[in-house]
Amino acid sequence: MANKKNFILRLDPEMYKILEKWASDEFRSVNGQVEYLLNKAVFVSGRNKNGTAKIVKKKT
Repeated sequence: MANKKNFILRLDPEMYKILEKWASDEFRSVNGQVEYLLNKAVFVSGRNKNGTAKIVKKKT
């Protein structure tokens, strides 16, 4: 498993509930859902120009 950077994320309780439900709907943990959403945002925004960040694309 690749090394990952740990950090604390504080969320509004209502936002956490929304993420928890969304993660459950997609069979992910909340942590996995947040990581997926961040990966998608980086990919869509084109911010990974040098290709160093590992971008996970959703399988269809």
